[in-house]
Amino acid sequence: MSEPKDLTQLFESHRSHLRAVAYRMLGSATEADDAVQEAWLRLNGSNTSEVANLGSWLTTVVARVCLDILRSRRREEALDAEVIEPIADSKSDPEQEALLADSVGVALLVVLDTLSPAERVAFVLHDVFDLPFDEIAPIVDRTPDAARQLASRARRRVRCGERTSNSDLQSQRVVVDAFLAALRAGDFEGLLAVLDPDVVVRMDAAPGAPREFRGAANWARGATAAFSRFARFVQPAVVNGTVGLVFAPGGKLSRALSFTVANGKITQVEIITDRDRLQQLELSVLDD
Repeated sequence: MSEPKDLTQLFESHRSHLRAVAYRMLGSATEADDAVQEAWLRLNGSNTSEVANLGSWLTTVVARVCLDILRSRRREEALDAEVIEPIADSKSDPEQEALLADSVGVALLVVLDTLSPAERVAFVLHDVFDLPFDEIAPIVDRTPDAARQLASRARRRVRCGERTSNSDLQSQRVVVDAFLAALRAGDFEGLLAVLDPDVVVRMDAAPGAPREFRGAANWARGATAAFSRFARFVQPAVVNGTVGLVFAPGGKLSRALSFTVANGKITQVEIITDRDRLQQLELSVLDD
């Protein structure tokens, strides 16, 4: 393993796995590549002659790098409540981000984004990549039992529908799916078909911006213009116990829509953009 050529070949044989680990933890293709590159640099600067399992060693390194990135991200978000705009990072490739997000599931990435860094790492490593808790524990600086609890808490957040019956979720899902299909198609009439004529839409908008819209035609016109370009980043999820939508370019939650559905129509919509409120939402993944 000491020959540079051999070391490069060994690393390359693990690259796709390491990138998958990093992407599921970070939800960003650019940051995932950075984490994998950092693992390569650390490999080159380490004595690996006594490493029995290079794949496990590299996975641990990538996980620790990702944990540092997640903690740094949380500190930055605490200092800056600015809403993340779609494709704000000029280094990112929008098509690549969309493909990767689709492969993992945007709703899952959104739920992961609400977890603490340690919960996210523990859940991804154990539930997605089947790493045992005695190997996860030193990565998150916990005991194996504490690491198990981290993953368990995260798992409860990921599972959907605990407070709402399946039949309720299914009937809500039909309406929300129809709304989303119309949104993606820019179909004004399709939106009107699922909105109550007197629908009330409330938004925690910036000072000076409209906070409330009333009437299906009034809001549908604005929604078509505002969301149709970015509709591929909008996905159904359970939002505080009912079916809603999450908007997450690059897997990073920037807004959530909570719906009240009655008699097959959307009667109320709450649009949440405030970073603190987004972090406090109970979000979970909907099965396809």
